[in-house]
Amino acid sequence: MNWDQVEGKWKQVKGSFKERWGKFTDDDLDRLAGKRDQILGKMQETYGMSREEADKRLEEWRKGLDEERVRTSGSGSGAE
Repeated sequence: MNWDQVEGKWKQVKGSFKERWGKFTDDDLDRLAGKRDQILGKMQETYGMSREEADKRLEEWRKGLDEERVRTSGSGSGAE
């Protein structure tokens, strides 16, 4: 999932984001709306990390969304 997809599906993925970074409020998440640069800035402000560190952690989370999507789509539930 690239960042355009994350932004487009923000309502679906923001729960996963909040699980990872619990200091963000629901209002923060609504305001950020999946916008990568704004998220990075808020991560720096909230967690006191460098932009590079925030970028690294944000990318790890985004890549985890792809892994989660593969796990859930390949669950073998048989429901089609």
